[in-house]
Amino acid sequence: MDAGRATGWTHPLEETMKALLRALAAATVVAAFGANAQTITLHGASQFNDDHAFTKAMVKFEELVKKYYGKPINFVLHKNSELGLEKQYFEYMAQGKAVDYAIVSPAHMSTFSKAAPFIDAPFLFRDLAHWNKVLDADLLKPVADEVAAKADVMLIGYAGGGTRNIFSNKPASNMAELKGLKVRVQGAPIWSRTFAAAGMAPTVIAYNEVYNAIQNGVMQAGENEAAGVEQMKFFEVGPNLIMTQHAITIRPLCFSGKTFKKLPADLQAAIVKAGKEAGAYGRQIESGEDSAKLDAMEKAGKLKKINFTDRAAMKKAVDPVMAAYAKEVDAEAIYNKINALQ
Repeated sequence: MDAGRATGWTHPLEETMKALLRALAAATVVAAFGANAQTITLHGASQFNDDHAFTKAMVKFEELVKKYYGKPINFVLHKNSELGLEKQYFEYMAQGKAVDYAIVSPAHMSTFSKAAPFIDAPFLFRDLAHWNKVLDADLLKPVADEVAAKADVMLIGYAGGGTRNIFSNKPASNMAELKGLKVRVQGAPIWSRTFAAAGMAPTVIAYNEVYNAIQNGVMQAGENEAAGVEQMKFFEVGPNLIMTQHAITIRPLCFSGKTFKKLPADLQAAIVKAGKEAGAYGRQIESGEDSAKLDAMEKAGKLKKINFTDRAAMKKAVDPVMAAYAKEVDAEAIYNKINALQ
C-alpha cells in the first residue's frame, strides 16, 4: 500500500479530478432544476368528458397558449370530475392549489361578488346576438374585477351559449297562451319573480321530480337547454318546445391569480389572449350544439319547436323585476349598459 495513501494524502491531480466531478454534478443538478423551472406544468379541471363543449374550450385554450407562448409548457387536464366539481375548482383556484384553470358557473362566485350570479340570470339578453355583443364588449368587467380582487381568480374568457326554452304539455306561441302556465323553475328567487312577471305560475321543485310532476299533471312545463331536455327525456311529457329563449348561459373560463403571478410576463400575456379566444370558441361550439340537438330531436319526432312571437313583450314585462334585482346585487350599472347595447 502507498504510504501517502495510508496517511490520508491525496495526489493533487486526483483532488483536481474530484473537484471537477463535483462541479459537473452540481452543474447538472442546477441545469436539470432550471429546465424543470422553465417547463411549467399547468393543471385544468372539467366535470365532463372529451365530447363536452367546456372540455373542448379548455383544450383549445391549451393549444392557443402553446401557440402564443412559443416555449415548452405542459398542460394536464383532469376530466370527468376527477378533482371534484366546479365549486371545488373555484376554491382550489382561489387558494392557488391543484387547479390552475377551469370553466365555472357564476353561481360559485357569489361569496366574492354579489353581482356574479346576475350575469347568468333569465331575461338578461334579447337574443344570442345580443349576448355575444355583451361578452365581446367586455361589459361584465366590473364582475371580473371584483372576483379578481376578492377571490384572486381571473375571468379570462366567457364560454357558455346553451339557450333555455320552455318544454310544455300544451303549445303556446304568445304571452296570452302562456298565462297561468304551471312551470318548474330553478331555485334562485329571481327565476320565480321573472316568470311570474311574465304571467306564468312558477314553482320550485327538485330537478329530478320534473318529469313525474308533468306526467302526473302537477306541473305543465319546465325549462332547460337542449342537452337537459334530451338527457332527462323531458320531450316525452313536454313535447312542445316554446322558443322563449329566456336565458342564455354564461360560463367564465377562470385562471388562478396566485398561479398567474408566479408566471413569466410573456406566458401571462399568452394566457390572457388565449383565454378570450378560447371562451369565444366555447360559445360557438355550445350554441351550435344546442341548435343541432333541437333540430335532431324535432326531426326524430320527439318534440315540436314552437316560434314564440312575444319575446320583446315578455322582456318588457320582466324588465322592472330585473332592474330591481340588479339594484339589490349592485349590478345596476352593468344592467343598464347591457340594455343600452344595440
